[in-house]
Amino acid sequence: MLVLSRRENESIVIDGRIEVTIVDIRSKRVRVGITAPKDITVHRKEIQDKIEKNKK
Repeated sequence: MLVLSRRENESIVIDGRIEVTIVDIRSKRVRVGITAPKDITVHRKEIQDKIEKNKK
């Protein structure tokens, strides 16, 4: 796992197509904004886990 430090309003770019921006930091919560092409699905991990479980 790659671990990066970012401040509010800073971003990382994945594969030149997905941008992840730290929108807000408060207490123990971080708000993340994700910009990705329409052909890429973005889910929270717990939702993705439920989707995968229902496929079985």
